[in-house]
Amino acid sequence: MPVNVALGHVSNAFLITALVIYSLSVVAFAGDFAFGRPRRAAAAAPGQQARDRAAALASVGAAGASAAGDQAPAPATASAAPADDAGTMPELAVPALRAIREAGRWVVAAVAFAMIGAAAHTTAVITRGLAVHRAPWGNMYEFVTALTCVAAIFFLFAMIRYRVWTLGVFVMGAVVVTLGLADTLIYTAPGDLVPALQSYWLDIHVTAMTLATGIFFVPAVLGFVYLWVDRYTRRVAAGRAAPGNGIVRRLPSIEQLDRLTYRTIVFGFPVWTFGVIAGAIWADQAWGRYWGWDPVETWAFITWVLYAAFLHARATAGWRGRRAHYVQLLGFASLIFNILVVQVFIAGMHSYSGVS
Repeated sequence: MPVNVALGHVSNAFLITALVIYSLSVVAFAGDFAFGRPRRAAAAAPGQQARDRAAALASVGAAGASAAGDQAPAPATASAAPADDAGTMPELAVPALRAIREAGRWVVAAVAFAMIGAAAHTTAVITRGLAVHRAPWGNMYEFVTALTCVAAIFFLFAMIRYRVWTLGVFVMGAVVVTLGLADTLIYTAPGDLVPALQSYWLDIHVTAMTLATGIFFVPAVLGFVYLWVDRYTRRVAAGRAAPGNGIVRRLPSIEQLDRLTYRTIVFGFPVWTFGVIAGAIWADQAWGRYWGWDPVETWAFITWVLYAAFLHARATAGWRGRRAHYVQLLGFASLIFNILVVQVFIAGMHSYSGVS
């Protein structure tokens, strides 16, 4: 069937609309930081700074012991349970809508904008698929627009479930930047697939990889936030920074950031694993072999190894804190390198990015 060009324009219009609404969501999340209800700041009674410094010292001491070779799990601060305890990331009994209302008008506006933007984004992806009469991730542009849609929806679910409103400015901000770059730098008009991709395995293999990449997008952003908070905490403990930073005090605790990052990777890793296995089966049907060490295949496997190392080390060796986040960020860097460098600049049997 011929490509529906008019519907392709509709898809792009919805995508631009989503980008604008996401931007308004980021502004509202930032407004909550600046003018919202200072829940953490309200706890700044006499002695709060001393407690902050004590928590920082405890955190640094635990991390230092781990860095010196101690493989035991790092103890949590006095205000939090161990990293694998459910109490560090509570699913509050308050209903979601009530929790959003109680968070203040800025959060209500931010969540509303984010939901409307996600609806427009989803519509853009669906109409793109209808325009080309196939799964809408047959080139890099479509892949990036789809994975950012997955990331936005997945983060909205996690944010509402765990009431981590203050992380919205970071994750949704990253979605806006990524989506904006995709729409301006790698936009590809609707078109037919190359013959090698005209298979039902596109709906299986690439769908799994799109979902997994969108999920991994969220812990990557959270990892940078964690490292920033951890660095500030260590500077406070060393006396090189004053305790009570307004932004840090509004963020979830460092244990909660670690826990949420771990949970999202645990959720996304089986999806990535399935995608790699499905790709191997597709390769056998298309090229007569399951694995040929093609550059894209190789880097997909490296990415799998890095995320597996993160999960294994955290579960068995007690790697928490900075070292664990370095490993998972290295895994995401490997994934991005595969998308932006290997598929574009290195010749191989997976060179279907559509970017010249």
